[in-house]
This record gives sequence, structure tokens and C-alpha cells, in this order.
Amino acid sequence: MNTNTPGEITLTREFDAPRSRVFQAWTDPLQLAQWWGPFGFSNPRCELDPRPGGKIHVDMRGPDGMVYPMPGEYREIVEPERIVFTAGAADDAGTLLFEILNIVTFEEASEGKTRLTLRTELIHATEEAKERYLSGQKIGWSQSLVRFGEFLTPAEEQPGAPNEIIISRVFDAPRETVWEAITDPEQVVQWWGPHGFSTTIQEMDLRPGGVWNHVMHGPDGANYPNRSVFTEVVKPERLSYSHGGHKEGG
Repeated sequence: MNTNTPGEITLTREFDAPRSRVFQAWTDPLQLAQWWGPFGFSNPRCELDPRPGGKIHVDMRGPDGMVYPMPGEYREIVEPERIVFTAGAADDAGTLLFEILNIVTFEEASEGKTRLTLRTELIHATEEAKERYLSGQKIGWSQSLVRFGEFLTPAEEQPGAPNEIIISRVFDAPRETVWEAITDPEQVVQWWGPHGFSTTIQEMDLRPGGVWNHVMHGPDGANYPNRSVFTEVVKPERLSYSHGGHKEGG
């Protein structure tokens, strides 16, 4: 069930994980930082003191690089059954624009699964906050719970996990120079692709949601069209994009 009042929603989801595991992922800052927030968000600062009166502070960084500080306080902790906490957003002067009471319950379901219910109650908010922040709360929480489910799923059970590759390299150049070499089309075409390949960039719209279309030309004369969509652009720290090949003209 979802209510329509800004700041007040109810969401129920079932996760394929034991209740103790699900509860811990809400109270351990290292775990919560990996899934908290809508799609494309990260949490460079995540501080939790899970006890009545304990403080919460999460800095949520959006795909555009903007940081949204979220202060809060725990009201109730009943492991592994229930968490009650406040959360909100503050302006530059530290004044709360809105504050919400969040009530999260964890119930044992069949076959080791957990039923989670999230209910939010608006404590107070400015009219601007209701329009700017709270109107998208339902979507934000829904996406966050999707990320939470993916976090709980073991890597070997996630679709495509066997194809995951992690590569780390250190380059003898300043970070800004490396960033430009990866995002400037005139520089990208000079190094992109395996040995013997060349690349033509048709479009490179460097912003969240922007499209990058390019064609890789093999040494045998074959062309390999590629289409990517940027999901996160935080200069000069982080660049994320989806990537896939497609047929010419497709």
C-alpha cells in the first residue's frame, strides 16, 4: 500500500534473506552505505549510532555530484524486529527543511525470507520542501529498496555476475589529466579499443542520462557500433555508464 500524502508512505517488500541479516544491513554503516538512496546515488559519509537517542548522518551524493546531507536520530531499536528513526534535510544554516519519522519492521516469512514494512510519517516540513523533496519520496524509497534487494543477493546468484570484471591501474598523471583523457572525445579516439582498432565517436553527451555512441573499426575492416548511457558524472572523481553493442542502424 502507498499513501499519497507527501512525507507519508507505506511500502512492504519481501527479501530472500534471514531476518537477522536484513536487520544488520540497516544498522551497519558499511553495509547501509552500499545500498542507501535512489538509483545512481552513493553515500561518501555514513555514520550510524543505532541505539535510542543515537545520531544518524548520511551524505547522499547524486549522479550530478550534488551532496544531500541527511541528519537523523534513532527513537527505537528492537533487534531484529523494529527500527524507528527520524531523518530529514537541512539548509546551509542548519535549519531542518523537513523531518520524517521512519518505522521499519522486520517479520520472518517462509523459507528463511524476511518481510520488511516501511512506514513514514511527516513530522514537519516547509512548503518548498514538500514540493522539492517529498514529492519524490515514494520513488526514492522504492528504488532504494530495489538496491537493497540486490545488495542482499549473493554475487554468484546475481544475473551477469560471472561476467563482472574489476581492473585497477595507477597512472603517472594528475587525476584531472586522466579524467580529461577519458571524457574528451578528441582524446578518447586516440586510445580507445584493442590493438589495431580505431574509433569514431558520433555522440558523447557527458551528463547523467546522456548518450555516447561510437563505432570501433577492427583491423579486418569490420565495424562494431556501441551505445552507452551515462548514469553518474562526478568530475573528476567518478564516471559510470551502461554499455552495450548494437547493430548498425539499430
